[in-house]
Amino acid sequence: MLKIALLAPAGAMHRFSGSFGKSLHYAPLTLTTLAALVPEDVDAEVTIYDETAEKIPLEIDAELIGITCITGTAPRCYAYADYFRKKGKTVFMGGVHPSMLPDEAAQHADVVFTGFSEQTFPQFIHDYVKGDFKKLYRQNPDFTIEGRPFPRRELLNAKRYITTKTVEAIRGCYHTCSFCAYPAAFGKVVYKRPVKEVVAEIEALNTRHVVFPDVNLITDRQYALELFNALIPLKIMWLGLVTSSVGIDDELITVFRKSGCRGLLIGFESITQESQQYIHKGVNQVDNYVTLMKKLHDNGILVQGCFAFGGDEEDESVFDRTVEMIIKAKIDLPRYSILTPFPQTQYYMELEKEGRIIERNWAMYDVQHCVFTPKRMTKEQLEEGTDRAWRATYSNQNILKRLAPFRHSPWLSIPLNLGYKGYADKWHKFTKEVMCDNSDIPVL
Repeated sequence: MLKIALLAPAGAMHRFSGSFGKSLHYAPLTLTTLAALVPEDVDAEVTIYDETAEKIPLEIDAELIGITCITGTAPRCYAYADYFRKKGKTVFMGGVHPSMLPDEAAQHADVVFTGFSEQTFPQFIHDYVKGDFKKLYRQNPDFTIEGRPFPRRELLNAKRYITTKTVEAIRGCYHTCSFCAYPAAFGKVVYKRPVKEVVAEIEALNTRHVVFPDVNLITDRQYALELFNALIPLKIMWLGLVTSSVGIDDELITVFRKSGCRGLLIGFESITQESQQYIHKGVNQVDNYVTLMKKLHDNGILVQGCFAFGGDEEDESVFDRTVEMIIKAKIDLPRYSILTPFPQTQYYMELEKEGRIIERNWAMYDVQHCVFTPKRMTKEQLEEGTDRAWRATYSNQNILKRLAPFRHSPWLSIPLNLGYKGYADKWHKFTKEVMCDNSDIPVL
């Protein structure tokens, strides 16, 4: 029997510490999907280790070790890869970071996957069994996400997640945000699952709660309308990711409400229109944020609003002004990050050309630390201001101001706010020393 272990290492800030009974994350789809793609004609046993939910053991009974890697976890992924290879394991690696920097990843892994691997992963397994596998597998030119088997969610420890009921509908986004690693890694093609396949998967889950982790559910408006109209008879409640352009589409909001939408993640990014232009996210209209929030709340939809500090147009006043706007707009679950120039992105190349990249350790590329020289403040001011915004937003007083009068989904908004309050209180503790420390993984 071929034994395969699939690993998802995590950065220090999001690593399971044992402090909470559940991960603050919903269950990811990458590893469960890979597990489902192991060819049926291969006698194989698959185990999954997600470091946001549990520790990765140093002794694993498997001959094949697969690692999914984003930029912020790259040093830790490489440490695990080096360790397991010296233990005699064959290590393969894929994800956003190896797709952008395959030559770097190849220094640590026996096999590297670039792009999406729904087709190339089964091919690799067959090649491995035959004893003739390649060192690099690139996404097939005729790639599709149609007809894919359902993820093997039973391999996860469900008790460690808020939910394991994550379902993919559409993959990709047409927007050209300069900071986004997604198009740099995977291109700008949008892939859609047939609506009937999405409906069938949700029905098979036998659940009333679903999370769509897709980067932009409304990147294809007609598909979104078709999908969520089809979900109305299922009488589920769902959460998903969209852009702020949903606010100018009353038909879409109505369909969302009827299909059971209870929460949306929206990348507001900044409270200034100049910063939106700086990052090439013209879809956001800052003057409409308050109106958008009222419209969504009137339809029973709460919002996780994401903001990224560090644009060239911003000075130290941006932190307090952002908190004020968020309270005014009553954004249910604000989240702050620092603009991060991921490798191969337009943003990275611009800052590199200007000589403004000051941090080369990928562990610091976690969107919570500054890795470049800001234009109108210092690195320290940017990080301290972000910390201050977290603490102010999640003070008991401001939580109450944002959520009152608790008319929509308090069963969801209150626990999430308390979870984020804990996150805000310890954010400042994750120094470079902590972020870059992988000493728990032996060097053999």
